[in-house]
Amino acid sequence: MFNTVFTNLKPTLTSPPYADRLVTIFRQQIQPWHPSSTLVHEAGAAVLRLAPDKFLDFSKELFEQQTAYFDVNVVNETRNATYARLAKLAARVGVDEKAVYQLLVISDKPGPDGSLNTGNEVTNDVKLMVKANRLVGVHVTPTVLFNGIMENNISSGWTKEQWEEWLSKNIV
Repeated sequence: MFNTVFTNLKPTLTSPPYADRLVTIFRQQIQPWHPSSTLVHEAGAAVLRLAPDKFLDFSKELFEQQTAYFDVNVVNETRNATYARLAKLAARVGVDEKAVYQLLVISDKPGPDGSLNTGNEVTNDVKLMVKANRLVGVHVTPTVLFNGIMENNISSGWTKEQWEEWLSKNIV
């Protein structure tokens, strides 16, 4: 769906009659049953924080390389090693690799107050993402919302033409 909407459909969305009537938001959705999903989405949050204009490019690259971050490909890797690979991936789209890693890295030392779950520099960003998605009942991916209401008839396999037909009926 990402490629269809942000590559094939983008010219339609940014042209009349839709350009001034429609805002498209790509919101990340962590799938907690895939432990590395959190790490991948944290990397997206880091890119969004450092270079918002590169977020969609990073997301596209990540979708293209997604299998490298699937469970079987990270199970024997430390969390910080996965973050290092994600930072390198961000560098491929022009985001500072070291800056991304610094936002992601988890310390192996307790926090100043003795806490052991210190998180990283994007932990609060992830909490907001999760909260926003919970508020509207998002569970699976992809999920499409239109005017804040879930559109369950939209399928991840929709073509550009199916999207254009739906848009012509719903954007007036």
